Amino acid sequence: MLVTMKEIVDHATKNNYGVAAPNVSSEFDARAYINVAEDLKAPLILDVGLGANADIVFFGHMLRDLATQASVPVCINLDHGASYEACTKAIQAGFTSVMIDKSAETDEVNIAEVKKVVALAHSVGVTVEAEYGHVGQASNAAEDTTKALTDPKAAKNFVDATGVDCLAVAIGTAHGAYPKGFVPHVDIDRLKAIKAACGQDFPLVLHGSSGLDNDQLNVACHNGINKINIANELSQAVANAVQGADLQGQKAYGTWNTAKQGFQAKLIEKIKVYGSDGKAWDVKPTGIPHSPVVMEEK
Repeated sequence: MLVTMKEIVDHATKNNYGVAAPNVSSEFDARAYINVAEDLKAPLILDVGLGANADIVFFGHMLRDLATQASVPVCINLDHGASYEACTKAIQAGFTSVMIDKSAETDEVNIAEVKKVVALAHSVGVTVEAEYGHVGQASNAAEDTTKALTDPKAAKNFVDATGVDCLAVAIGTAHGAYPKGFVPHVDIDRLKAIKAACGQDFPLVLHGSSGLDNDQLNVACHNGINKINIANELSQAVANAVQGADLQGQKAYGTWNTAKQGFQAKLIEKIKVYGSDGKAWDVKPTGIPHSPVVMEEK
């Protein structure tokens, strides 16, 4: 069933677990992930980068259809929206949540831009995610996993000032694949302090989860993380599945099924680690609006 992200992360916060948010770019991976969520009776967040699909409006409408037909709660979220205009486009495409990421800017700019998106999104019943602190790139892990970490008190001020629904925090992870030999570590004490400052009922988000060992992920999900973005690790699982398969001759027709199995096996593993298996609940249609939003004139 199609829902907002707020419905999903609020339930996860109340029941102390994390929800998988895999990046999707096609019907192929979207269906694969929804099938897993239905089999495990787990809520699901479909994260979509604005450039992930050539036609974001078509893609948004398709994802809404798939989510509406699903037997578990599913939302569609814009991942790392870079601007007000990007968030508007996602809302017009039918997304039920948007992330506005101005975490690399000054606090003043970050707060102002997030407030602007919150006012727009909330007016049409759409959830907003933002980021405070800054989650960098795994390719520069030695530096990016230790700088711009989220300050708990400042995070609380940011949440109060913006009215955002959930917050991505920097607690020791980075986006992408870590260099060989680098082992990332989540600062659980910082996470606990952020959760305490923002409120135990306020949802927190982990970006850059690929490469973390499952024990760290499980501990994070029981200490305040309620949404976990995952992309690189799923893509690597597909690559490993295809490369390791015997796809010579007629068996090459099985390439897509092999790739699907790679996607799904990794997501099954992670959903169980996050603790969201069996957490789906009965949802009645919420009548989420899907009317175009008029862009502001410059």
